[in-house]
Amino acid sequence: MRRKLMLTGAIVLVVLLAAGTGLYVLMNSRTYQVAGRLVHRVDTADKVVALTLDDGPSDRTPEILATLAAAGIHATFYLIGDQIAAHPDRAAAIARAGHEIGNHTYHHQRMVLITPETARAEVERTDTQIRNIGYPGPITFRPPNGKKLFALPLYLSRHNRITVTWDVEPDSGKHPTTDEIVAETVSKSRPGSIILLHAMYPSGASSLAAIPRIVGELRGRGYRFVTVSELIRH
Repeated sequence: MRRKLMLTGAIVLVVLLAAGTGLYVLMNSRTYQVAGRLVHRVDTADKVVALTLDDGPSDRTPEILATLAAAGIHATFYLIGDQIAAHPDRAAAIARAGHEIGNHTYHHQRMVLITPETARAEVERTDTQIRNIGYPGPITFRPPNGKKLFALPLYLSRHNRITVTWDVEPDSGKHPTTDEIVAETVSKSRPGSIILLHAMYPSGASSLAAIPRIVGELRGRGYRFVTVSELIRH
């Protein structure tokens, strides 16, 4: 009996570990979710890429906009709802400059073990803020840190919303230098890539400095920069 109980306990433990591992992989997947459409890159032969910037708007917004204008490209900004509410003028400047704006939730909380109501509120409150600053274009969605499980994808699927992740993220981890960000972006980008940079806060100075060099090097290889929605249409 004791051996049987030990065996049963071991089986239960293995099952729980396997389930936990599976949920962890699902939560962090950049290429799959349980419902709805997820885009991490676009399968195309055209040399086009989309530059995306997460978080904000912040005090650095004017500098980012000036950098993008000097580079002659439009990017896609995934903005946080409560930050738009706090700084509507900065968000409106992004829209006026012709950039695309996406939804990055209202509170930038981890959208994993949440209720359907939380999913709805986080997305819809942010949509409202984006429209309030005069942005008329398409609004795709990006979960904070790319994490999602069940409630969020199910909500997005029911409302025909596209989840956008990325396949190139050179500035996560241990505070890379501008040279490292440029090198990784250029080496990993391919036709249809979605590039993610975090340039909104003081810790993103290296990412901001990398933008002109990334644009120059990829253009030199024949690439064009488009917004996420433009990329999805390829």
